[in-house]
Amino acid sequence: RSGPRPAIFAIHGGGYVMGTADMYDVSFDRWCTDLGIVGVSVDYRLAPETPCPGPLEDCYAALGWTHQHADELGVDPNGIGIAGISAGGGLAAALALLARDRGDIPIAFQLLDGPMLDDRSRTPSMQADGLFVWTREANNFGWRAYLGELYGSDDVPPYAAPARATDLTGLPPAFISVGSIDGFRDEDVEYAQRLNQAGVPCELHVYPGVPHGYQVAQRSDVVRRAARHIEEWLSAQLEAPCAS
Repeated sequence: RSGPRPAIFAIHGGGYVMGTADMYDVSFDRWCTDLGIVGVSVDYRLAPETPCPGPLEDCYAALGWTHQHADELGVDPNGIGIAGISAGGGLAAALALLARDRGDIPIAFQLLDGPMLDDRSRTPSMQADGLFVWTREANNFGWRAYLGELYGSDDVPPYAAPARATDLTGLPPAFISVGSIDGFRDEDVEYAQRLNQAGVPCELHVYPGVPHGYQVAQRSDVVRRAARHIEEWLSAQLEAPCAS
């Protein structure tokens, strides 16, 4: 690419309680080479030491820094998209809501990979027996750590749990992927449907027989297929006119 390049601002997963900024390095190695993007990762503070809204505000500040330093980074300030996996996907969805409402940082698109969106854990997929990698108990632990005193109440804001958002209009185009035996399946499918109903283009992929965290099996057919779907979608977003 010549001139300023698009960028992907990535938010790592880890149930809000663990994880590091380098978890996106493998994806960036591929995306930077194949798509010509600039990759930026945020090392946000973790719960329970820093409950919400601390991690989200860290992400917002880092996104703002990226936007403000776009010239130095060789980035198109109107071509910055966000990506997140698991809890990072939840933070990315929340970041899209927060940026829309504050109105000072444009986001070109949102890539949500198995996002953690709903603190209530009431869906059939989260109540299913036999969940592994990320169980119902682990999910409750992560949300309790992240929400602190708000956990279990009706006062949880959508910036903490995006599934609680009632207004999804005006958000950037989205890609959501999830495994069919991931506890997050139902909340992710519902969020994708609600985005489309709100007039937000959203591409949804549900991969059969796949649990949460399947992305670690880098050589498996399903991971390769999912990676292809993501790159095809990203390529289409990068070719679209940038937000202004």
